[in-house]
Amino acid sequence: IPLGTFIHNIELSPNKGGQLARSAGSSVQLLSREGGYANLVLPSSEIRRVQENCLASIGVLSNPEHNLVSIGKAGRSRWMGVRPTVRGSAMNPVDHPHGGGEGRQPIGLKFPKTPWGKHALGVKTRRKKKLSNKFITSRRKKK
Repeated sequence: IPLGTFIHNIELSPNKGGQLARSAGSSVQLLSREGGYANLVLPSSEIRRVQENCLASIGVLSNPEHNLVSIGKAGRSRWMGVRPTVRGSAMNPVDHPHGGGEGRQPIGLKFPKTPWGKHALGVKTRRKKKLSNKFITSRRKKK
């Protein structure tokens, strides 16, 4: 595959089946090749190394407007199996760390929390010793 080509449905290890860039409208750009590995720019702008003998499909996936479709109403979302999202501040203190209080009140904590009491925003969840870390040349950029 020539350098600079847009590809999709890329294997992470040979004969394992495609795992990268499979959703509507997504693609990965082949950046360079060195030492049996190919450098790819992922949709998240992360640069990752993949073995050269991994298979991929050439081109960009169709239907890039997929994320622009308006669902329109709550019922259609329910048909797709999505349940309503209830805010923590609308719950009782027994149900959520943000719950309770008289009327509308701020969270009352230094950081927002999940219903299970863990920090909800800005916490890194990737393991430091993950084996595939050595294949990631540069992590995705913050927004």
